[in-house]
Amino acid sequence: MRPRSPIHGRGIVSGTGLIVTALAATVVALLVPLWSYADRQDPASATLLSTQTVTTPYGPLSEQDRDFVTKVRLAGLWELPAGELALRKGTAPAVRTAGRHLVDGHTSLDAHVRTVATQLGVALPNEPNEQQKQWLATLTSAEGQDFDRQFAGLLRLAHGRVFSLVAQVRAGTQNSLVRDLADDANATVLDHIKVLEATGYVDFRTLAQDLAASASPVPTPPAVDPSAVVPVTPPPDDTSSLPPATSGP
Repeated sequence: MRPRSPIHGRGIVSGTGLIVTALAATVVALLVPLWSYADRQDPASATLLSTQTVTTPYGPLSEQDRDFVTKVRLAGLWELPAGELALRKGTAPAVRTAGRHLVDGHTSLDAHVRTVATQLGVALPNEPNEQQKQWLATLTSAEGQDFDRQFAGLLRLAHGRVFSLVAQVRAGTQNSLVRDLADDANATVLDHIKVLEATGYVDFRTLAQDLAASASPVPTPPAVDPSAVVPVTPPPDDTSSLPPATSGP
């Protein structure tokens, strides 16, 4: 049998083909993740993020941060007057003690939030929202032990709702001023929760049901420039003019 003539170039072609194939596979491996990432990008979300988060000297300020600053201000606009009502109308010493904590705590916290709002350029409301006005009207019309129960129930519900928001903001904010405000708010809210529960008028079963229920949206009062925000401060402390309160329940 006659031997086959060697096929010239087969080794060279095979080697070159392997190299080209390897290079092509490498390029594909590099480009596929980039293409996939580009496909996952949501241009609308990126635009939304850039418009909701702004740069400040104290770190990025998100929409949630601004909402939190506003809510801290709103809390003081009705909880401080509620505390003053407790000082005048509370029939139990523990209720009047809770009222004093609310007045002192929100006087200090309101000064803090107004300073933060000025530094960050966040507009603040100057009056409570409609739901908060309704709560104040309820407390204003209540008398005796009914006032004590309404006061403890409404204020404990409000503080329970804001407590989780404070924790969420504190855990995720990138802004140092908002972080400090959240620390202050957390200490204040926790103190108020404790003194409200110490009144003995908190119905925890009803509270749990109310907290689990979806809160109906309420309109936010018109915002004003930080420089025009009116401080939330109690009147001069003149307890001698207050009518004597009866003893506890």
